[in-house]
Amino acid sequence: MEGSRHKIILVDDNMTNLTLGRNMLKPFYEVYPAPSAAKVFEILENVRPDLILMDIEMPEMNGYEAIKKLKGDSRFADIPVIFLTAKSDESSELEGLDLGAVDYVSKPFSAPLLLKRISNHLLIKQQRNDLKDYADNLEKRVLEKTREVLNLQSAVLTTVADLVEFRDELTGSHISRTQRYLEVLVREIIYDGTYVDEIKTWDINFFLLSSQLHDVGKIAISDNILNKPGKLNEEEFEIMKTHVAIGVDAIKKIMSITDEHSFLKNALLVTETHHEKWDGSGYPAGLKGSDIPLEGRLMAVADVYDALITVRPYKEAYSHEESCRIIEDGAGTHFDPVIINAFKKAKEDFNDIYMAYKPKTAS
Repeated sequence: MEGSRHKIILVDDNMTNLTLGRNMLKPFYEVYPAPSAAKVFEILENVRPDLILMDIEMPEMNGYEAIKKLKGDSRFADIPVIFLTAKSDESSELEGLDLGAVDYVSKPFSAPLLLKRISNHLLIKQQRNDLKDYADNLEKRVLEKTREVLNLQSAVLTTVADLVEFRDELTGSHISRTQRYLEVLVREIIYDGTYVDEIKTWDINFFLLSSQLHDVGKIAISDNILNKPGKLNEEEFEIMKTHVAIGVDAIKKIMSITDEHSFLKNALLVTETHHEKWDGSGYPAGLKGSDIPLEGRLMAVADVYDALITVRPYKEAYSHEESCRIIEDGAGTHFDPVIINAFKKAKEDFNDIYMAYKPKTAS
């Protein structure tokens, strides 16, 4: 079928050569003869050829000038060009190849030889196109698979976090709120230009998703302690503190049995360090200052704000204003002062988040 045949533009200012070349190629290809380089660009506006056979010695615009123009236009740069010329010196051939020609055939040429070279270069072009299509499809499949994995990871994280939260009706939506508080804090820190070098190494989506696991260890804490009305005694508090180690062990166990656990690295840091304090008085390791990973320092602010503003078994809810005062007073003792500066600028966003996701039992 004519329309399915490869298209070739044949360029030669000698009409005899143009006619002979066209007749030679016509049984095998769809041929577009061009008596000048300028005519090639007119044809290219309507035809996308698979290959161009181009004479070099032509008036007005020679073959070298024409190929420079072709390669400089992204629409035509990948069209293979074979030079046809009476020149036989090595420097001329090298010049043509340096400019982007795929081959160089000297006149007078053998018809079978020229046809074979055309066939070879069309095959190479087809293979290159097939490889590009394969690479594009592979990239698409990888992106689709990546989205599937991310969706699965998100679903697993959310489901596990919901199981923890389900045990305490009073703190309903705590995980959703703290995740959004963190997003606001990170945004403000980036805007201020603080800790940017560290944050830019993160996958922020992973960080926000993985923060849902910060209290996963509470799933192993007795309801008698977790939901005890009133303040915990010393022994009970020590048991409550073990939720950090339990959560860390659970996350490490998951990481040990899967190669794809990069999304859990942030979860591990947040879970392990969000109860540490800037002055070293926190738990479980008593880390101090910048020895506490930034992930944990951020989570500490989000977690404590939410604990203050909501009803807990051991306390009534504080107002937004009182919660903010307590948070701000903790700068340099409980919290990283730099993060508290960001909190001060974003605290009304915190209140908006709480109001949008407040527990059903809250008034």
